[in-house]
Amino acid sequence: MSLADHVRTLGRGPGRARGLTQDEAADAMRLMLRGDAAPEAVGAVLMLLRMKGETAEEIAGFARAAQIALPALPNADLDWPSYAAGRTRGAPWFLCAARQVADVGHRVLLHGWNGNDPKVRAGLAGVGIGIATDPDHAASLLERDRIAYLPLETFHPALFRILNLREVLGLRSCINTVCRMLNPAAAPASVQGVFHPSYRLLQADAARLLGWDALSVIKGGGGEFERHPAKAISAFGLRGGVAWDDVLPALLPETRRLSEPSGETLDPRWATQSPDVFERAVVAGTAAAAFDTLGARSAPDQTSQTAA
Repeated sequence: MSLADHVRTLGRGPGRARGLTQDEAADAMRLMLRGDAAPEAVGAVLMLLRMKGETAEEIAGFARAAQIALPALPNADLDWPSYAAGRTRGAPWFLCAARQVADVGHRVLLHGWNGNDPKVRAGLAGVGIGIATDPDHAASLLERDRIAYLPLETFHPALFRILNLREVLGLRSCINTVCRMLNPAAAPASVQGVFHPSYRLLQADAARLLGWDALSVIKGGGGEFERHPAKAISAFGLRGGVAWDDVLPALLPETRRLSEPSGETLDPRWATQSPDVFERAVVAGTAAAAFDTLGARSAPDQTSQTAA
């Protein structure tokens, strides 16, 4: 099939248009990744899906095709995507939580792209997370540090090109969700954050179709997997491949925003300074949710530790 065939399926009009099956979505993604499809057709597919609202079958099909196009990467225990462009967020404390998970022996692979928001990548060095330049480098970082970060533009440039069509189209597309579902290291567990709550079930359902074992999705700080310690957080996902949901209780009786005011410069020393009680609870709560996803319910108490 051509990409025009998929545009026709999605855009025939009321009573005739329909969503894509998993196989059709996988074929559409394969054609878009190949790079020779007409840009008008690529934009039409993405915007028709946005107007219709993507389904779990479409996300699973897109993700499956995108995974096939990935280079061979070392295995990890926990997949941790980071694709939010939360321009109003403060320090990315979730990176400290990921570091804590790695420090007790789990192999954690972070991957992502955050648009014009530099805070996540700027925060990696401060918590000792190396940026992998290629699969071999990722393997060496995981062997040495138990944790690594893969930039999307490095390990999947074709998908990065499609994601960046947001700058042309002016709107978010389903590719943001597809990137969260990549799981490039084929980890048995994944933690994901969303900004819009409706995506929690979409990603959980897509993961089930992809045959994943364990997943936790929350509405997190700036759209990342970062738990607000003063709020009860609804979580959705999978446990043992079966649909799961829970409410993560508030950890502190405090009212406070996770983010700093928009436009405020992030102190590059944030990770080396002593976090306050609230910030320690952000790290501890986020790490606890990650440990639970891994099945490590008896994870060591992180509450009294610093985030460094």
